Amino acid sequence: MEIIEGISKYITELSGVRRVSVKTIESYGVDLSQFARFCSDFEKTGIKSIDTRFVKRFLMHLNELELKGGNKLTKTSISRKLSALRGFFNYLIRQGEIEMNPVSKIPNPKTKRPLPDVISLDSFSEILNLIDRKEKNIYKRELIKAVCELLYGSALRVSELCNLNFGDVDLHKMSVRVLGKGSKVRIVPLGEKSVETLKSYLKLRPSGKSGLFFLQENGNKIYSRYVQLNIKRYLAGVEKKSPHVLRHSAATHMLDKGADLMAVKEILGHENLSTTQIYTHVSIERLKESYKKAHPKSQKE
Repeated sequence: MEIIEGISKYITELSGVRRVSVKTIESYGVDLSQFARFCSDFEKTGIKSIDTRFVKRFLMHLNELELKGGNKLTKTSISRKLSALRGFFNYLIRQGEIEMNPVSKIPNPKTKRPLPDVISLDSFSEILNLIDRKEKNIYKRELIKAVCELLYGSALRVSELCNLNFGDVDLHKMSVRVLGKGSKVRIVPLGEKSVETLKSYLKLRPSGKSGLFFLQENGNKIYSRYVQLNIKRYLAGVEKKSPHVLRHSAATHMLDKGADLMAVKEILGHENLSTTQIYTHVSIERLKESYKKAHPKSQKE
């Protein structure tokens, strides 16, 4: 099989069969096309002509591009390119085109993930009070408060929230059915306060044919950009004023209060436990900060 043909079929599988996110498909498409061009420069067109040494040569080529004035590649970018290649060759193994993955023994560069921004326990109540004071439009006020309740109270992603249908929210059973990444469904609990806030929103929600749970005042669907613009105004004291901060904060606060890590993983809809574990580091850092501020032995006399 030709390299170009293999890449085309792999991208089709990601899109149609595995239903990977559009952003991931676009990124993998760019990375694999770059690799295909590199292969073409060395007149390598067939899948079986690629070995581990050649993949390493490709990585050296990327570093040389930087030295020649190209954009600097971060460790995260290199890891993504390796992940794209690793997934591509695993696909070829499944198709019976090759027997070994030439990328399997090439480790991703070690990266230190930045700790996510979080708000304090009291800050969420302050955010809701701020919305009450500043938002003059009654419907929009209740809408934004309800959005905040699900982003923080149930730790939803913004995209998940925007796509919620009426049938997904069960106020009686106090739960939300969420369609997450990779079309995976999970059930997330609702707190009593969140239920009351959602009820207040529903009393004002415009009637219409749409089955979506959240609607703008004109009856249109709310989109990620709408949520971002309307919530970041109320996120004071946070470096990255993104609605995602509420999800980060929910995870961190649950772990601060002794929640089981696996339970938090299920609530967040993470595929790997390592993704959830970043919040344990946030909790530890918060403990260190509290210790430094309060413990008499934390500083030299």
